[in-house]
Amino acid sequence: MKQKNRWLIALSAVAIHLSIGSAYAYSVFQNPIANQLGWEKTQVALAFTIAIFFLGISAAFFGPFVEKKGPRKAALLAAIFFSTGLIGSGVAIAVESVVLFLLFYGAIGGMGLGLGYISPVSTLVKWFPDRRGLATGMAVFGFGAGALISGPVAANLIEVVGISATFFILGTIFFVLMVSGALYIERPPKDWKPKAMTEKQEQQKKPAKEDLAQLTAKEAVRTKRFWMLWVMMFINISVGIMLISVASPMAQEKVGMTAIAAASMVGIMGLFNGGGRIIWASASDYIGRARVYMIFFGINLVAFLILPMTSNVILFQILILAVISIYGGGFAALPAFIGDLFGTKELGAIHGLLLTSWSMAGVVGPMVVSYVRATTASYDLTFYIFAGLLVIAFTTSIFMIRNIKQVTEEKKVKSVKTQYA
Repeated sequence: MKQKNRWLIALSAVAIHLSIGSAYAYSVFQNPIANQLGWEKTQVALAFTIAIFFLGISAAFFGPFVEKKGPRKAALLAAIFFSTGLIGSGVAIAVESVVLFLLFYGAIGGMGLGLGYISPVSTLVKWFPDRRGLATGMAVFGFGAGALISGPVAANLIEVVGISATFFILGTIFFVLMVSGALYIERPPKDWKPKAMTEKQEQQKKPAKEDLAQLTAKEAVRTKRFWMLWVMMFINISVGIMLISVASPMAQEKVGMTAIAAASMVGIMGLFNGGGRIIWASASDYIGRARVYMIFFGINLVAFLILPMTSNVILFQILILAVISIYGGGFAALPAFIGDLFGTKELGAIHGLLLTSWSMAGVVGPMVVSYVRATTASYDLTFYIFAGLLVIAFTTSIFMIRNIKQVTEEKKVKSVKTQYA
């Protein structure tokens, strides 16, 4: 059987992530739904919160399914869940049922998000052992950039055909796109390496860099580095999703941007969210995943200490966009980092478990900023609260580097003992 093209595998992964990434364009539905049906805006917003919560929970729950049944079946199931969520949302709007809307968009659609997110990623890591960061960055770029395409499309469709029909149309389009991607995806042969990588190793007469370990999901959760990575991801996501949830009103209130200018900034944030995924993940191939995360938290900490005192529009936007690029970069570098730390044996399952940090952060980030704004009539305290969390994250990233060095040294000692045994 002819071997599949790994770049087309990557393109298939992008197709899946581009579809589920449309969830980031949910804000275009909020006002039309609230205005047409008279639902409270908090009820409409709750659907997105539930979707992100179910994303993380279902990613953890379906992780073993991805490993056992393979990426194709997992991605096909994701297409069914996600499209059913969207089409069901259209039905819920038509019958004006909040409960049905929360069930379809939040729970069922959220399960499609989680399963669709992890399905192609572990496979890409195996197809790109030479460029793990770039490969996962490309796929996850699709998720970050999905809103850029689906946002304007959905907004125009709502104007022309109405909200229900928009959900029906998008559900159908994304089903076709996800199924097309799913049908091409498959795992590479065991221990497969690209020809160029093998030739380079032979020329340099150097062995390939080994993963720190080859662990199952159950073994991984018993290690310190799993929980350090969970904390790092939780804080990075909390910081980013907090800004995403209030970017427009914060920009208008803090530095006096107009509503139109703030909306433009939100659009540019989507570009930095997507672009940061490729740039930071690719950089991690050269400077190391652990160092990249330490850089993330260092930059974010400086940004969050400056932001409360910022009244300059340009500086404000530069800092916000830097943080958002890191938010995206954290997601993109994660699968490759998991491969480095725990191997590719059960990467999908471990990735799913770590994405529970997204579920928690998706609730904590927006809740903290909303509570602080409501009680203090300002966003400034929020920056200092998250700066405190970033100190914890930065410290954790240092301990992570130490842990990696310690495990590496232990492996060397064990290898020497085995040779002379």
